[in-house]
Amino acid sequence: MTVIFITLIALIVLTLLWAVVAYNRLVRLRTQVEASWAQIHVQLKRRHSLVPNLVETVRGYATHELQTFAAVTAARQGAEHQGGDVAARATAENALTSALGRLIAVAEAYPQLAASASFRDLQGELANTEDKIAYARQFYNLAVQKYNGAVASVPTSLIAAVTGQRARQYFEATGEEQRDVRVQF
Repeated sequence: MTVIFITLIALIVLTLLWAVVAYNRLVRLRTQVEASWAQIHVQLKRRHSLVPNLVETVRGYATHELQTFAAVTAARQGAEHQGGDVAARATAENALTSALGRLIAVAEAYPQLAASASFRDLQGELANTEDKIAYARQFYNLAVQKYNGAVASVPTSLIAAVTGQRARQYFEATGEEQRDVRVQF
C-alpha cells in the first residue's frame, strides 16, 4: 500500500513538474514572438519617418504627381495608425510598400532628382530600412512558427489550451506587395 501511495505521489509530482516546464517553454516562445514583433514595429516606424522626407524631395521635382503623393501619404497614415492585429498591420504595410514603389517609379522619370544627394541619401536609408524590415519579418515569422508548433503539438497543446495560449499570425506580404521596393537607380 505504501509503495502504491509513493508511486502515485511521485507520478503527480512528475506530472506537475512537466506541466511547469511545458508552461515555461510556451512563455519563453511567446515572449520571443512579442520581442520580434517589437523589432518589426521599430523598423516600420523608421520607414514611416522616412516617407515624408522622401515625398517632399520627390515633390520638389515632380509637382504634377499629386495623386501619387496623396496615395503615399494616405498609405503611411493608414500604416501608422493600424492596430495590433498582425493581418491588418500587414495589409496596411503592404499598401505602403506598393505606394512607395509607385513613388520611386515617378522619381525614376526625373534624372535631376536621381542626381540629388538628399534623394540618394533618403533612397539609401529606405533601402537599408526595407532590408531590416525583411529581416525582422523573417525573424518574427520564425518565432511564430516555433511558438505555433509548441501550441499545436501534444502534449504542450494541453498546457496551451488550459492557459489560453493561441497560435499567432504570420506577418506576410501578399500579392503585388511581395515585390521589393526598388530604391536603387
